[in-house]
Amino acid sequence: MEDCIFCKIIKGEIPSEKVYEDEEILAFKDIHPAAPVHILVIPKKHIATLLEISEQDSYLMGKMMQVIQKIAKDLGIEEKGFRLIANCGPDSGQEVMHIHFHLLAGRKMGPKIIS
Repeated sequence: MEDCIFCKIIKGEIPSEKVYEDEEILAFKDIHPAAPVHILVIPKKHIATLLEISEQDSYLMGKMMQVIQKIAKDLGIEEKGFRLIANCGPDSGQEVMHIHFHLLAGRKMGPKIIS
């Protein structure tokens, strides 16, 4: 998608503070963090929402979960815990139509969910 901000970040057209990158996945710091640790984890393949994940994407989604585990360990947040959020569609608060996970940590989380 030419107008997708995450696709532009993947291409290097928009700068980001990367915390992980491989051939299929990119993770970077959110520019408007909702917690001391706020990382966005995205596939490099453009998939607009969770509802567009195909059977062929099963490996990629599993790999994203493994990357999230690695990031949690690398950042030292695995012991105290973290929150993982995926919004799906406009009513959920999804602002960028490219599937992504918010990895939040660094403080005690309450019941409030970020938008």
